[in-house]
Amino acid sequence: MRRFLFCVLPLAILLAGCSSSGHDYLETASIKPKTRFKDTDPQDFGAKHPQQNAIHGIDISKWQGDIDWGTVKNSGVAFAFIKATEGKDRVDPRFDEYWREARAAGIPHAPYHFYYFCSSADEQADWFIRNVPKEAMRLPPVLDVEWNAESKTCRYRPDAETVRAAMQRFMDRLEAYYGKRPIIYTSVDFHRDNLAGYFQDYHFWVRSVAKHPEVTYSDRRWAFWQYTSTGVIPGISGPTDINVFAGSAKNWNNWVAAVSKDRNS
Repeated sequence: MRRFLFCVLPLAILLAGCSSSGHDYLETASIKPKTRFKDTDPQDFGAKHPQQNAIHGIDISKWQGDIDWGTVKNSGVAFAFIKATEGKDRVDPRFDEYWREARAAGIPHAPYHFYYFCSSADEQADWFIRNVPKEAMRLPPVLDVEWNAESKTCRYRPDAETVRAAMQRFMDRLEAYYGKRPIIYTSVDFHRDNLAGYFQDYHFWVRSVAKHPEVTYSDRRWAFWQYTSTGVIPGISGPTDINVFAGSAKNWNNWVAAVSKDRNS
């Protein structure tokens, strides 16, 4: 990833003003990081370790079980991505509980949808909209696109052009309804096969659990980095995915304030 200043204004300004230099946290890369959260399988990311980032958050689904959201917030978790739907007919059974409790705890949160290429973009957008109320969304919704070779429901891998067209249709539907431009979550192989060079006007949330994203997504500007799936979060009993935001704490506060507004209202 080329070093850049992570812009935190609404999207129209973001597109006009982002530059390719001056990534906030990298300026302090020579400082030994303080470990924010334990990890049962920590990786060596070198000088640009995610502990350099000021803002950390989690992504969760039913597999996290009971969560003590007050303890989670007090531990330093700044945001939560919460699984909402999957395909055209599945809802995470703990979604409603999680977003309400995250809101009560004062943790900025966003729902995410796991996309299946065996049903249409409109079917999946309809399902998401039917099950995710506007009040469940403080941060923009997330489209989770990745290959899932172990799925018992859908292992279909369409060509890259079909993938991108389906994603665009789905995201257009969500943006029109919720008034927020979606974030794209992806994995290294899916990005390589379908997304490299595309969707430059969207925020990306990238998975890279062995190397820094500048290695695995060399030409992609990213907003969020999922760096582990074996994190230890106070208030959650099992292993948890941990993510970092690309900018400073000030950047984060400004960005949350901007994206929390419904552009349709």
